Amino acid sequence: MSTILPEGEQLRRAIQWIAEQRSRHPEVRVSAFVHQAITRFDLQPLDAEFLIGFYKKDPAPDNP
Repeated sequence: MSTILPEGEQLRRAIQWIAEQRSRHPEVRVSAFVHQAITRFDLQPLDAEFLIGFYKKDPAPDNP
């Protein structure tokens, strides 16, 4: 069953999920979470591209 969400809601949920995963698993590269989120939240290509770019600009190291 598919749920209709407001535009951009899936992207917001993906960013929130990535933040939660990063705090729980700091040893895992953020890029792994980004690619999981794209699939998990069924992001549209433009949203996926934004998410990848957003975390590429992130100054926090992948592995502290």
